[in-house]
Amino acid sequence: MDAQTCILTRRSHRKFTGEAVSRQEIEKIVSLASYAPSWKNTQISRYTAIEDEGVKRTISERFCPPGTNNAAIISSCPVLIAQTFMKNRCGYERGGSFTTDRGEGWQYYDCGIAAQTFCLAAHDLGLATVIMGVFDRKGLQAYLDLPEDQELMALIALGHPAGEAAAPKRKEVSDLLSYR
Repeated sequence: MDAQTCILTRRSHRKFTGEAVSRQEIEKIVSLASYAPSWKNTQISRYTAIEDEGVKRTISERFCPPGTNNAAIISSCPVLIAQTFMKNRCGYERGGSFTTDRGEGWQYYDCGIAAQTFCLAAHDLGLATVIMGVFDRKGLQAYLDLPEDQELMALIALGHPAGEAAAPKRKEVSDLLSYR
């Protein structure tokens, strides 16, 4: 699939078939996502693939707020990816000072690029994803027993799509672009 087709056809999927995703496919996606640009090539994103149904059930029951669809999404996906990042690496100079006035905020930018690259790679392999950010981050971080030098950024549901997802209306280029 060429890049334009991949960008134009990738959608967020919230329903998945029961078909398994192989570890080889997961590793291929992570390998491709590792090519996402990052601050001074720090490559801070890390991924934990959660396949265990009991762990996914606990996450959906204990860490997804009521009124969101995240619990149902997590329950239906064969693999839940916990995207984390290495703390205190992105946006810093060697001496520990920040390079820009964004402080440690640059790490979120790099995680966003990596998450989108992950999703595009999955789509290119015929898989579906949706990035989720609404969950009890601190509680889930403790439950997953993440290393002290990592912080949980997002959850990405991964699986084979159950049906097609329609493309939402997009803003016109004239609404998005200005020249000076």
